[in-house]
Amino acid sequence: MNSSPLPSTLRMVAWEVTRSCNLSCIHCRASAEKGPYAGELSTEESKNLLEEIAAFSRPVVILTGGEPLLREDIYELAAYGDGLGLRMVLATNGTLVTEGIARRMRESGIQRVSISLDGPDAESHDAFRQMSGAFAGAMTGIAALKKAGMEFQVNTTITSTNRHQLSAMMDLAVRLGAAAHHIFLLVPTGRGRDLANQAIGAQDYEDTLQAFHSASLTCPIPLKATCAPHYYRILHQKGSAGKRPSTEGHGSLHAVTRGCLGGISFCFISHTGQVQPCGYLELNCGNIRKAGFEMIWKNAAVFQKLRNPEAFSGKCGHCEFFRVCGGCRARAYELTGDYLAEEPFCIYEPARKAAALPSRGETEPGSPE
Repeated sequence: MNSSPLPSTLRMVAWEVTRSCNLSCIHCRASAEKGPYAGELSTEESKNLLEEIAAFSRPVVILTGGEPLLREDIYELAAYGDGLGLRMVLATNGTLVTEGIARRMRESGIQRVSISLDGPDAESHDAFRQMSGAFAGAMTGIAALKKAGMEFQVNTTITSTNRHQLSAMMDLAVRLGAAAHHIFLLVPTGRGRDLANQAIGAQDYEDTLQAFHSASLTCPIPLKATCAPHYYRILHQKGSAGKRPSTEGHGSLHAVTRGCLGGISFCFISHTGQVQPCGYLELNCGNIRKAGFEMIWKNAAVFQKLRNPEAFSGKCGHCEFFRVCGGCRARAYELTGDYLAEEPFCIYEPARKAAALPSRGETEPGSPE
């Protein structure tokens, strides 16, 4: 049923241009702090990376961090990628965005900015971000983006402490004029490990995604669930996958797609050039300082396994929704030590029973040949 390899067209790259950050958020996968951090890619190395990406693909490139606005050459890099035909977008906490910075973003070719809001008011958001004034700063940043005509979306990390505020967060995103609202289900890595007790349970996980789907049917802006692969199983169960038209065409940040994209159509590049399936799954698939990016993407052993349905174990290995869901590989790895194990927070029971399968051996991360 799932035996044919998954397609591996690169459609999105999240690039941690710096790990330095002006905040110290409690959920940060990178445990980012002010820095500076040693070993970050130079301007020349960064431009070479963009050239290597553009040589064989045209993905969305997410400039992320840390806080990417702390990198002095960020606009130069954005303009360079834009000139190569890459869709350049930027993820920020919003607190550093001024009208001048918003104009520079737009002039450099950045096509969309995501602002992280994890509560609908200052009390909840500031507590999450561990900085008084973070909410006010983000609101000021959004106002600056709007004045500059810069498109933005709202990103929200969902935990047990703000799950009940999801509807209010969606309403806020609409009122602010966001182009989309993306939710991220907490993956307990980095400082987020300290929030493991705030990760929502399997049933609440399912209920949250079901409610999010219902809201998506009437919400005036596109909604997308990230780090929540079950959502795409729900879309197919509801018969709504692909029915909502995208207004952005190829490369849409909210188009209906597969659940877990790591190693399939997405990868993460760290501030030191390490390539990973995603930012939450710290498996070294190769470093761009030692091997070409295209070779890593096409040949890394971890990526090859992620594209092979027969490599997966547990109910993910025989689920009829595997090709649209795939389970969260980072959660599986964090909780079991095996990135090919079944998704630990999924309540769905596949229609087919598992066949007796031979052991697939070790699943240690590998590097390109």
